[in-house]
Amino acid sequence: MGMSDAWLLPLLPAAAFVALTLLGPYLPRRGDWIAVGAIGGVFVLTLLIIADFTDALAVQGEAFAGVANSIQWLEVPGHLELRLGIHVDAVTIVMLAVVSFVGLMVQVYSLGYMKGDSRYGWYYAVISLFIASMLALVLADNFLLLYFAWELVGICSYLLIGHYSHLRSATEAAKKAFITTRLGDVGLLIAIILLWRETGTFNIQEVIAAAEAGQIGTEILTASVVLLLLGAMGKSAQFPFHVWLPDAMEGPTPVSALIHAATMVVAGVYLVTRMLPLIELVAGGPELLLAIGLLTVFLSATMGLVMTDIKRVIAYSTINSLGLMFVALGVGAPAAAMVYLFTHAFFKALLFLGAGSVIHATERQDVSQLGGLWSKMPITGVTFAIGALSMAGLPFLAGFWAKDEILVSLLDNRAAFVLVLVTLPLTAMYMTRVLILTFFGEPRDPESHEHAHEGSPFMTVPLILLAALTLVSGFVVFDQVGKAMGFPGGIGEIIFLERAHSFEFDVAVGIGSTLLVALGIATAWFAWVARPSVPARSLALLRPVHDLWANKYYLDDLYQAVIDRVVLSIARVVAWFDRNAVNDTGVDGPAYATRYAGYLMKFQQTGKLPNYALGMVIGVVTLALVAFSLKA
Repeated sequence: MGMSDAWLLPLLPAAAFVALTLLGPYLPRRGDWIAVGAIGGVFVLTLLIIADFTDALAVQGEAFAGVANSIQWLEVPGHLELRLGIHVDAVTIVMLAVVSFVGLMVQVYSLGYMKGDSRYGWYYAVISLFIASMLALVLADNFLLLYFAWELVGICSYLLIGHYSHLRSATEAAKKAFITTRLGDVGLLIAIILLWRETGTFNIQEVIAAAEAGQIGTEILTASVVLLLLGAMGKSAQFPFHVWLPDAMEGPTPVSALIHAATMVVAGVYLVTRMLPLIELVAGGPELLLAIGLLTVFLSATMGLVMTDIKRVIAYSTINSLGLMFVALGVGAPAAAMVYLFTHAFFKALLFLGAGSVIHATERQDVSQLGGLWSKMPITGVTFAIGALSMAGLPFLAGFWAKDEILVSLLDNRAAFVLVLVTLPLTAMYMTRVLILTFFGEPRDPESHEHAHEGSPFMTVPLILLAALTLVSGFVVFDQVGKAMGFPGGIGEIIFLERAHSFEFDVAVGIGSTLLVALGIATAWFAWVARPSVPARSLALLRPVHDLWANKYYLDDLYQAVIDRVVLSIARVVAWFDRNAVNDTGVDGPAYATRYAGYLMKFQQTGKLPNYALGMVIGVVTLALVAFSLKA
């Protein structure tokens, strides 16, 4: 099994989806073992592909540009040739490792979490289709296959967010996610069409080569890059499309861990990383990318401070992380972005699954109703703490090394560097806050606390494995670790734009970021443990600021007002025109006229002979008069 055989990976979960859809009700355990077996097979095959990748790197070094394998799908001789295939390089390998491992952990975890669900079989069917779609997306060597998988991922997200369809909040959240991301997807589709018209190919590498050779006009290239970014912003919940992600927490918690933390939402980051050479050819392209990321990071850091739903707090931390990835890409540091993507997948999946364990045990997810769970759920408490502190950026967890890489890449951009530094204590503060309010102190709901307990091994084992990776995965930045794993060096020696580079730890940046993180942690401990009255007093003093953040900068209200007053008003005008001008007049008008003519003509047929004779006499007399008048 080598890189050229990677096309087999999406086929396994796709086959599981077909089997569960057709035969699920008739299979033992609704066929969950088929879904878990399929993703387990994907993980094993991914390990073999990674081994082949390391061998290729050892032989070719920096000259290795990836392996492609494609087949002809459609040809119009002399005019058009469409090929479908795969392209495997360093970026693909990172994504395959993330999707396969996190997907396996989530599916195993779901065996315990989703047990007894009325749509258990359908859940496993859709999540298998999602994994197949995500694998196809990251393997695609052309825009057609990428866009097909991109839309399939969106459909699966819609179905899984709305899994609890009996709840209106879930159905509304599913629609919101679907419509919001579709706005960006339209931009992506237009960009693909523009690039194809300019280059005559859908192959991603050929499009990039054509752009670098100056074969794409400046205006078309600029428009295409902006539209590509729209698609990436929608999928990766960047401002102003970020509003869908917190509401998506209405889906089952394992869905949040897989789709809305570790895989689907990083599809936009993957697309930008893949198209970064194209973006850097456009004047202002990297700066636009950087601005979007910075704004997303700042907004999410402030909103996360005031949320009380445990899953929504983690959701805002996800948006924060995605913004940081865009920031790294905006300054041309794909290695920093990908190492954060890689480590983020483990500690963010860990946080969501830990939150799911709390919800499963207590049937509560508002932190104001939790507390004191450490003694009842020690495994969940320890693993959740590891994930929270990694997200905060505490040394020497995975999140610390990943954030340090991004901060070092920002040293030449002082304004961006300072803004990211400002968000560090805020992130540390709200992650420590949710940890304290959930697991420490006195139980605020004695009844739910009394019944709290650890989940089955299906739930605890994935937590332990993800926590272990959160502890060690960040060390992939070091050359020594990379070489021990069979790579040429650390992640900077594998993923780069112009030349490979080794990781260099900046002591000043590391100490400064650690002090800021420690400040956030200490502030949270002081406010919610040492002086519990501080939050209430602060709220009284800073009510307008709290309300601004709690209402998410009123962006949802703004969007709703625009929909109600602008979109629906225009829609009513269009509907009136469609009904009255197009439908009633243009389409139904001829039919009504014909029917009315027939209605009038029916009076000419009475069935009485005297009437017909009278008509004939009138006709003859009329013709005679006309003839005499003409002769005269």
